[in-house]
Amino acid sequence: MTAKDVALQMEKKYALFGLFFAFHNRLQAVGDSFYEEITCKQFFLLACMNLYPREAPTAVELAAVMGCSRQSVKEILFGLEKKGYVRLQADDRDRRKRRIYLTDKARAMAKQYRERETVFMDRLYGGVEEADIAQVYEVLSRMENNLKDMRGGIADENHCDI
Repeated sequence: MTAKDVALQMEKKYALFGLFFAFHNRLQAVGDSFYEEITCKQFFLLACMNLYPREAPTAVELAAVMGCSRQSVKEILFGLEKKGYVRLQADDRDRRKRRIYLTDKARAMAKQYRERETVFMDRLYGGVEEADIAQVYEVLSRMENNLKDMRGGIADENHCDI
């Protein structure tokens, strides 16, 4: 019996719950092999940096977007800083805050991979209609909000499983 056969026998809520984990593992494995220089988690952080066009984000701001703790973001940042993809600098208005900036090396890598990323996204979403993508996005966004509401107990954000 295949994993798909087992999933078909399960209640859909439980099968989908398991699929989230299997999908995460496969996505991370493919993502980790996609870039020679960085991991999938590091790529996700760099991609999230683009959500802040006006002012460079802090680790706390990135943690909120990425759905994990500031400490987890700091560990990812340490690796990226060591490789020369980000630079941390004290905020001009509040010296306690450290802002995160992309380096020229990060921008060059983004440019280098842009075409491959487009091909990857096309393959990932192959055969999936735009309306289906929009619907899945809506459903997952609602589920994410439910998880945020469950903070503490079950949905504790003390880790970063991205």
